[in-house]
Amino acid sequence: MSPSVTHRTARRRIAGTLSVVLAVGVVVTGLVQAAAPSTTPRRLDPRITAVMRKPDYRRAQWGLFQQNPASGKVTQSRYADQFFIPGSTAKLFSVSGTWRTLGSDHRFVTPVHAVGRRLGSTLKGNLDLVAQGDLTLGGRTRKDGTVAFTTIDHTYADLIPGATLTPENPLAGIDQLARQVRASGIRRVDGNVVIDARLFRPDPVLDPTPTPLIINDNLIDLLTSPGAGAGAPAGLDWRPKVAPYHVTSAVRTVAAGKPTDINVTSSPDGTRIRLTGTIAAGSAPVLRVSGIKDPNAFGRTALIEALQRAGVQVRAKPVGPNPAGQLPRSYQGAPAVARYTSPPYAQYAKLILKVSHNLGANLGMCLMATTAGSSNCEEGFPVLAAFLDRAHVDRRAVQLADGRGGNPADRTTPRALAQILTYWQHTPEAQRFRTSLPVLGVDGTLADSCRHCPSRGKVFAKTGTVAGGDALNDRLAVGAETAAGYLETRKGHFEVFFDGVNGASTPSADVNGVLTIGNDVAAIAAYLQQQASGGGHRS
Repeated sequence: MSPSVTHRTARRRIAGTLSVVLAVGVVVTGLVQAAAPSTTPRRLDPRITAVMRKPDYRRAQWGLFQQNPASGKVTQSRYADQFFIPGSTAKLFSVSGTWRTLGSDHRFVTPVHAVGRRLGSTLKGNLDLVAQGDLTLGGRTRKDGTVAFTTIDHTYADLIPGATLTPENPLAGIDQLARQVRASGIRRVDGNVVIDARLFRPDPVLDPTPTPLIINDNLIDLLTSPGAGAGAPAGLDWRPKVAPYHVTSAVRTVAAGKPTDINVTSSPDGTRIRLTGTIAAGSAPVLRVSGIKDPNAFGRTALIEALQRAGVQVRAKPVGPNPAGQLPRSYQGAPAVARYTSPPYAQYAKLILKVSHNLGANLGMCLMATTAGSSNCEEGFPVLAAFLDRAHVDRRAVQLADGRGGNPADRTTPRALAQILTYWQHTPEAQRFRTSLPVLGVDGTLADSCRHCPSRGKVFAKTGTVAGGDALNDRLAVGAETAAGYLETRKGHFEVFFDGVNGASTPSADVNGVLTIGNDVAAIAAYLQQQASGGGHRS
């Protein structure tokens, strides 16, 4: 048995023995024992100590680290070399590795090959779409080539209130491919349409699990709007509309101010979706999502339907399993009759970091594996390890079992996070990377924090949350709430920082309690920035 297979099997066995709770896109695990804090070169701003001493953090552990990346001078250090549960700040490692391995300007080119003989406008054979691991396949791409995102992404719609949709058509890339097929002169396909998803094998240890073909994040969006008044049926819209997916709703409108509670169920294959519950009159539309269980079958049907819209007839039935057994060994002699080209990877990195896109972060592990010639996503970890070594990150101070920071084994020290952030500051892409992070009070996961404080727009940081239900005490256990990034101390000058807490808990089971802890972490980042720039309290 090869070492990579041994590692993979052991990892699956460990994952299978753990009982974890998913919430806010991450997982809850045990807390880390911390040693005594190191001496801090600068006294803490009293506003920071006031936050840390709140009763909610009585049993929690705070960590801090702040450093000038140019001089190496450390200005704050608290448990800097102890392991913390990172939450999604772990994406700083995986996204950095994918970015530097692929290149910031790397574009995913997804081809459709004509496999068979052309007789005039008829293809006697199959059309094969060869999936390339394109995260959005045009579904978020604006006309200017940038990738759209919202403050709370639709991938979090079932977990966090207020998730919204981008306006772009989730089938945009598929439609473009279909139009190109027609433009190539093909009007009829006397054969099948096949999705070639051999780029890598989906690894269920990576949760959510990346697939080579991804359309709309492998989700069906379900948007419920209140009816005209109490008792009226709620309105329903959903996307992308692809056979045989069918959505029905029994959601009723209740009086304004009453609870909105919408539940989603689906058939075992995911194609029959039903919404039940209530929505308050006069409230904003409520978004929910349902998973696409077979992305390849979904993509095949979507492409056949798009071809029909474009004026290309396909003999094969549009609904059915993806006939992967018909794929050729190679495409030599099978011309590409369509190609969809993605935005540069740096745009995808920005999406992943701004909204904490879990699927995109895990996808990076699989993409790094493909650069090593492997279809096994596990082989992305040695590629990431080699990058971290080149970036002068103490790899022993980082534990990762996925790309998103959601595995129970994931740990990092504050200093290691500062090291990856320092690495970027010494590259020509420092600004590009820094502005890909959420900006305090401006966008991403920090958009609603500190909107009117002096540090607005001066803190660039990846945030992380690990939370789940504490059934014993009817509250939420917050394994971690973290932030790591850059503080603009004066124009054009930046310091790297980490601040975060492990082992907090909320007063009740209301998810807004987690958001309150997130605001405290954001507030500490703001106070660090103000103190470093001369605008804070000094001792």
